[in-house]
Amino acid sequence: MVGGNLVDVGPFIKLQRTKRQMTQEELSEGIVSLSYLSKIENKKTKASPEIIQLLCNRLGIEFAEETNSHIEEKCQQWYEMLFDHCDKQEMTDRYEELQVIMNQSINESFIMFEIHQIRYYSVLRDFNKALAKINELHELVDSFNHKHEYYWYKFKGGYYSLQDKHAKAMKLFKQAQEKIPLANLNEVEIADLKYGLAVTHSQLWQQLECLDYTQEAMEVFQREYNFDRCGQCHILFGISYQRFKKYEKAIKNFQLAKHLGELCDNQDVISLAHQNLGYLYSTTGNSEEAIKNYLLAIEDKDVDTDNLLSTYTCLIEEYYHVKQYEKVEQNLREAKELLSKVTYSDLYKLYDYNIKVYTHLINEEFSKFKVLLTDEFIPYLKQAGEHSDLVFFAKLLANHLEEWGKYKESVQYYKLASLSYEEFVNM
Repeated sequence: MVGGNLVDVGPFIKLQRTKRQMTQEELSEGIVSLSYLSKIENKKTKASPEIIQLLCNRLGIEFAEETNSHIEEKCQQWYEMLFDHCDKQEMTDRYEELQVIMNQSINESFIMFEIHQIRYYSVLRDFNKALAKINELHELVDSFNHKHEYYWYKFKGGYYSLQDKHAKAMKLFKQAQEKIPLANLNEVEIADLKYGLAVTHSQLWQQLECLDYTQEAMEVFQREYNFDRCGQCHILFGISYQRFKKYEKAIKNFQLAKHLGELCDNQDVISLAHQNLGYLYSTTGNSEEAIKNYLLAIEDKDVDTDNLLSTYTCLIEEYYHVKQYEKVEQNLREAKELLSKVTYSDLYKLYDYNIKVYTHLINEEFSKFKVLLTDEFIPYLKQAGEHSDLVFFAKLLANHLEEWGKYKESVQYYKLASLSYEEFVNM
């Protein structure tokens, strides 16, 4: 590689230097001038093999003269594992094995391997490390080729999507989409991006766009007999149809998702199908079926923590609605225990507030309930743009204020619920 394409070695040298917290002055001293090293790192010049060798020696690495197909193959196998349904321990074992190789030599796979670490840490929900990797790679962006740029935008979009920053995620996914014609990608990879776009459109309540991208993605997944991904697509179809109030179509898609999840033993898909069925039945006033499906959704405690906590909060709300207060207490305890086991971040703040609200209600701590909502939770929901939850909790507070005879305050929060609903339906 180095003999044939020396200009491409620069970005690798730059990244290895920054990973070792070495300055350009420290690396270049006695080998080349500072300005010449900068040109090498930014692909502005073609250095001699002797200079590259000296720089690598100082970094404590070797360079490979030719592309190592064995390393490329091992990297590709690892890239194909970076999905939520894959075994996390095997994913980590493969990563650690590759990391040893990548830290010792220059090879064609290095930058792509570094970019894929954003995805790796996102799948593991280690968002601090994902963000650190994004920040670390920022300086190399000018050195990326079209394929690097595609994955850079795509994986950053995935990171922000998991952080519930969906407008930012959408912008990045669209930037990735623009790179497709020049990035030499296979149709499965393009379908995965389209699935990401579909999820983001769904989060932004853009149902027609969601349906279009979901359909395009699923056509590819069906040809590949990828039942995991087809199941995920059916969940998106179900959510969209539910929002259009086409409930029979929604139920059919959720049931298809559950069936496909069972075929490939994907508990996350099965759980998510039951959670969405529960929510559908709740919104249509069928509490019995809602509770039944929510309970099935939390049966397997090893599924995605975010989905589990989301289901617990729905279940608590439903039990409170039907006045089964002992069940509310029981599920509050389980939800608190689950929340105590996760690394706390803004991602879980919504669930924490939900749990506190119903804890105060069930303990008849009405003053604490009111203060929590007025001073903390409702301002948080406003700032986060969580319109659906804002409607629900503003109305919940208004109902209780009305019961306590605080009619003036009650009207204030009914009005907030109404305005939030208008913003919600006009999204």
